Amino acid sequence: MQIQAEERGWLRLRNAFSTLMENRNFLGFLLVIPAEAILFIFLAYPFILGLWLGFTDTVIGRKGDFIGVGNYVSLLKDSTFWLVTYNTFLYTIVAVLFKAILGFVLAIILNRDFKAKGLVRAIILLPWIIPTALSAIVFWWLYDSTFSAISWSLIKMGLINHKIDFLGDPTNARISLIVANVWRGIPFFTIGLLAGLQTIDPTLYEAAAIDGAGSWKRFRRITLPLILPLLAVITTFSTIWTFGDFQLVWVITKGGPANATHLFGTLSFQRAIPGGHFGEGAAISNFILPILVLCVLISFKYLKRED
Repeated sequence: MQIQAEERGWLRLRNAFSTLMENRNFLGFLLVIPAEAILFIFLAYPFILGLWLGFTDTVIGRKGDFIGVGNYVSLLKDSTFWLVTYNTFLYTIVAVLFKAILGFVLAIILNRDFKAKGLVRAIILLPWIIPTALSAIVFWWLYDSTFSAISWSLIKMGLINHKIDFLGDPTNARISLIVANVWRGIPFFTIGLLAGLQTIDPTLYEAAAIDGAGSWKRFRRITLPLILPLLAVITTFSTIWTFGDFQLVWVITKGGPANATHLFGTLSFQRAIPGGHFGEGAAISNFILPILVLCVLISFKYLKRED
């Protein structure tokens, strides 16, 4: 009798398990558990830890205590932090603006039919494909005060009579970093907008041309309105990446000269890792969060409009 009872128990358990496995919701949840675990370990946990550290006075070698908004109050009184805030917004706004304009122009050009179009499109992708650190090293070499290929070329052409101090002058350093970021980010805009341009029905342009609309009017009345939602989404993603940029700036200038090129990401790293103040470094990085949330909301809004 006991054996039969055990067999009935195992049978009921097996039937219950079979029923669960046939349930699409349970099976879907079961299948995504490994992916969710990876996301939690490598994304959610570091994010939550960073938020917590921003409210502590943690330093290397000592467990920190909770100090509330002490780090944030201290940063708001720090002149270097306000300089970094200015640098970050200047860097982001100018770089994203130029990437959007140049990327849009290139997308319109590449949308036309011409010889070697495929080759040109492949070349346009190169700045995006090359690793960021490698691109930064190349630009650091081009901007070098002694061996700069840019200065050498301009001197040989007779346009200047002395070498340009690209990275030693604060203004030149900011411009140099923005140029490097624009060069790297243009392909993202170009390829994305090119894909959007190819979805526009050519008959719209033909009808507008028959009605007497010129190139500028066709662009303003057809191309721009239809591509604007996609442009907004691409610009939002580029803003997020540019605002949180680290590799390019750290390799080329490390925030110098005199903190003129420090961004939130580089200052956070400098205070937390070489400086040892994890709490302060985390607090600096947390200032990026409101901007990122705003960008995500804007992107979500335009993605819903696209649907």
